[in-house]
Amino acid sequence: MFIKDDTITLRCAEPEDAELIYRWENDRGIWRVSGTHVPFTRFQIDQFLLSNNDLFSQKQLRLMIDLNETGESIGCIDIYDYDALNERAKVGILIDETHRCQGHAASTLSLCLEYLFHDLMLHQVYCVIDEKNIESQKLFEKQSFVLCGRRKDWIKTEDGFIDALEYQLIRATANTSATGSSTFRQYR
Repeated sequence: MFIKDDTITLRCAEPEDAELIYRWENDRGIWRVSGTHVPFTRFQIDQFLLSNNDLFSQKQLRLMIDLNETGESIGCIDIYDYDALNERAKVGILIDETHRCQGHAASTLSLCLEYLFHDLMLHQVYCVIDEKNIESQKLFEKQSFVLCGRRKDWIKTEDGFIDALEYQLIRATANTSATGSSTFRQYR
């Protein structure tokens, strides 16, 4: 699968991506936001990638984010907790530290939403963000996601517990961003 705009392409993760994914998954600096608690083995990553091509049976799909200009993989977006009956899925984005704050996450999210609402015809997309991750909160709010819940003391950190914030975007309200401009084609 290839979904692209002028700067990035989203594609299914492949076995050739294993080393990069292994590095990201085992970066303890992002474990709090990814919900990871133990390291992954290379074998586990390889097994995941061999089964990564079917959202319907696995209930999850990892798409790599590649720069069009260089072909470099700079991150990934996960679609998971896919629920066909209720027409919803959860998303999470990782941008490699060297490529953050350059608009790639916003482009990725916009392309992914187009795929989820147009191709999969989902009713809603949601995410969970820890209260300290202000950049992610802004990213999802700019794409018209609405704060719909707060899980008190949900995530344990070195400094104590913090809240987890639930955001959702319903397809019927997904046609305009906070500025009123179209973020992607509207699908009903």
